[in-house]
Amino acid sequence: MTRYADLLAQKQLLDAQIAQAQKEESAQALATVRQLVEEFGFTAQQVFPWKPVAKKAAAKYRDPDTGATWSGRGKPPQWIAGKDRTPYVIA
Repeated sequence: MTRYADLLAQKQLLDAQIAQAQKEESAQALATVRQLVEEFGFTAQQVFPWKPVAKKAAAKYRDPDTGATWSGRGKPPQWIAGKDRTPYVIA
């Protein structure tokens, strides 16, 4: 029967072999990717597509009674609809 200490030593050896194999294969994969990017002239956006982060509009108006805010975009909330907006402007 295999002893616990022997199994731990085998595990440590396997972990080292796995790390070495991953390092070698990842270097090879990266070289392949670089070669393909150079060959076909891919851009970073084509290889790693991303969408720009949507920015939330800053609040321009605040209801002093409730603390609710409004950016001034879209349909105005009831607390400001049809009123003079000057008193609600956030300084």
